[in-house]
Amino acid sequence: MNTIHLDGSALTAAQVTALAKGTARATVDRSARERLFTARLHAEEAVACGRVYGHNTGVGANRTTAVPADSSDLHGLRLLRSHGGGIGPLVPAEQVRAMIAVRLNQLLAAGTAISIGVVDRLEQVLTSGHVPPVHVHGSVGTADLSALAELGLALAGDVPWQGGAGPAPAPMQLSHWDALPLMSSSALTIGRSALAAEELRELLDRLPMVAALSLAAVHGSTEPYAAEVHARRPHPGALHTAARMCALVGELPWEPPLIQDPYGFRCLPQIHGAALDATTALDRVLEVDLNAAYENPLLSLDSARYHHHGGFHQASLALALDQVRLALLGTAGLSAARLGVLVEPTFTGLPPFLATETDGSSGIMIIEYAAQSALADLRGAAQPSTLGHAVLSRGVEEHASFASHAVRRLQEATEAFRYVLACELTAAVRALRMRGVPTFGAPELARFRRDAEAVLDSSTDDRKLTSDVHAAAALLGAGHHLVPETV
Repeated sequence: MNTIHLDGSALTAAQVTALAKGTARATVDRSARERLFTARLHAEEAVACGRVYGHNTGVGANRTTAVPADSSDLHGLRLLRSHGGGIGPLVPAEQVRAMIAVRLNQLLAAGTAISIGVVDRLEQVLTSGHVPPVHVHGSVGTADLSALAELGLALAGDVPWQGGAGPAPAPMQLSHWDALPLMSSSALTIGRSALAAEELRELLDRLPMVAALSLAAVHGSTEPYAAEVHARRPHPGALHTAARMCALVGELPWEPPLIQDPYGFRCLPQIHGAALDATTALDRVLEVDLNAAYENPLLSLDSARYHHHGGFHQASLALALDQVRLALLGTAGLSAARLGVLVEPTFTGLPPFLATETDGSSGIMIIEYAAQSALADLRGAAQPSTLGHAVLSRGVEEHASFASHAVRRLQEATEAFRYVLACELTAAVRALRMRGVPTFGAPELARFRRDAEAVLDSSTDDRKLTSDVHAAAALLGAGHHLVPETV
């Protein structure tokens, strides 16, 4: 098993995914651990000299309420208990492990004086696989207060751990140094975003191969992918998509019958390229937030001083997530459009709906309906979460990003997108078989086609097609193509 060294500065979305899935184990960097000792010394000096939010004061609208020193530790436990009120279904264990990995790494940036014991315990549960019961609803995109409070309550022994290998971790004593600092992050939202970004990147990587098979099925043109076309309007995603299509298809073994193909093929670089550009923007936000120290209050590593601020607000992440979902709707809509072309005899020269006969057989008619149904879910999920608004805590917290909502919608959109693309792949392979199109293009495309043909039934009789589409959907996430779709 691979080992990922966490130091608060270099965690990636791919590493979060590996830790969440249990394919890698985490170790804490020694120098990062030592920074926390220095941070504690600075923190003790700062708290002794004045008011520090959440340590010797209340939180939210209670920020002006002083907390006596002799009850500060009890105050910390009260914060966890009062904030651990998430509701709704439980978050899947894999996503909770992503949250723990992100929060552990962020804490190592030493923006707070959390106890070394908490860091060690988080490292332990990442290895053992134990997770706290974390509920879906409780965050509005300023911090995942309820989710991280539930983690704190599991650490303290107030709620039981779930899953994992071996005995559950023993309860540990948490102080005021641990309570608010542990909660002061959007680690669940960021962790889920990292998982979603990795899954989506895999699907976006496969889309050009599916589109190339569809292009072959209609004997389409590669003129829309010419380098000169995109050099005149050099958006990174469009350049990349066009070059990828040229590399996949190669020299055409057919003569295109049309002077111009439908938009599903002709506008692929522009629309799919926009989705790539949107995911690149999300990657940039995650690169920062996975390694950010933005606890409120934030402890200076150079002096005994706390900064009270709003750096925990997730406006950048929420906007990036909204952009990805909107862009994904476009590229999924184009996949559905290509599916519409594949069932039309004008473009394929085959019977309607790729049926065996033209005597009323329905062929693959229903999967076009299924794709549009999944696309409707995508359309609903694309609604911008940043349109939301909330005024909370007696009016002192008057804005929310709803990034937590945005990432849940992205997870839903990614699943729907997988099925839309699977419907196109099912139709493309069937059309290639019916037209007798020989193997063509790059070796990776030929391999992908062989793999698809191996899992898709070759019968063209009218029959239930659910298993075909599900097999195609599974193939799209099976890691067959190893070159990442990056810009």
